[in-house]
Amino acid sequence: MCNNHLKPRPYRLLSIKKESFTECTFRLECDHTPVIGQFYEVSLPRVGEMPISISGIGSGWLDMTIRAVGHVSTAVHTLKPGDNIFLRGPYGNGFPMAEMEGKHIIIAAGGCGVSPIRPIIEHFYNHPEKITAMDLLFGFKDPSLVLFNQDIDRWKEKFNTIITVDQSCSTWEGKNVGLITEYVKQVKIPDFQNMEVIIVGPPIMMKFTAQEFIKHGVASERIIVSMERRMSCGVGKCGHCKVGDKYVCLDGPVFRYDQAQLLID
Repeated sequence: MCNNHLKPRPYRLLSIKKESFTECTFRLECDHTPVIGQFYEVSLPRVGEMPISISGIGSGWLDMTIRAVGHVSTAVHTLKPGDNIFLRGPYGNGFPMAEMEGKHIIIAAGGCGVSPIRPIIEHFYNHPEKITAMDLLFGFKDPSLVLFNQDIDRWKEKFNTIITVDQSCSTWEGKNVGLITEYVKQVKIPDFQNMEVIIVGPPIMMKFTAQEFIKHGVASERIIVSMERRMSCGVGKCGHCKVGDKYVCLDGPVFRYDQAQLLID
C-alpha cells in the first residue's frame, strides 16, 4: 500500500506550558526526530491546518510553541493533555548544525522567532565544547511577551545574553529598551571567518538586523535566516510560499542571507 505523505497522523498531547498570555508550549508524543529548523503542518479535524516550527526536541517528544492568533491556533489552545493533535511532516530544510560546530554562534531573534532557535541553543547548552562561543540577542515587543523565561535564566549561565523590549513598563526589570538592531554593536566578534549569525523573526526585523550585522563587517553568506512565509501545503504544490524561483516550504525555510536577500516578494 502506498504511504500517503499528505495524510495527518494523531499525536498525543503530553503537557502544556503557558509562556505568555498568548503563547503556550505544547509537548507532543512523537516517534521520529526532525531536523532543527523544520516545520510541521498541524491540524485539528473540522477546524483547519497551520504550519508550526519546532521549539524543542527530545527522546520520544517534541515541543511546539503556538500563539493563539487565528482560527486553528485558538482551537489548539482549548486542548488539554491526553488530547490528540494531528501532524504531517516534517517539511523543509533545517539549520546546518554540523557547519556551526567549532564556530562562534550569534543568534538574534525577535518575538516568537525565539521558538525555532530554542532547540539550537539547547543543543549547544548541552554540548558547549562543540562551539567556541555563543551570543544571544532577543527582542520582544513588551515584557509580557518575553518567552522561555526559565530557559533564558539557564542560558545566561553559559552564554552572553542580551534581552531588549520595544516598550518598557513598571514590570520590566531589564535595562535594555529599544529595537534589537540597536544592540547588534554590543556583540563582540573576534573572528569574522569563523562565525555564523542566525536571525529569526518578522521579515522587517530580519532584514534590518541582517543589514546591521553586515554594516559591522559580517559577510551575508555568514548569516542564516528562517523565512516561514505563508506556507500552506508544505510540499510545494499550492504555490502560496513561492518567492521568485524558490518555494519556502521546499527550499527553506532556512536560507543563507546572500540567497534570501534576492527573494523579493
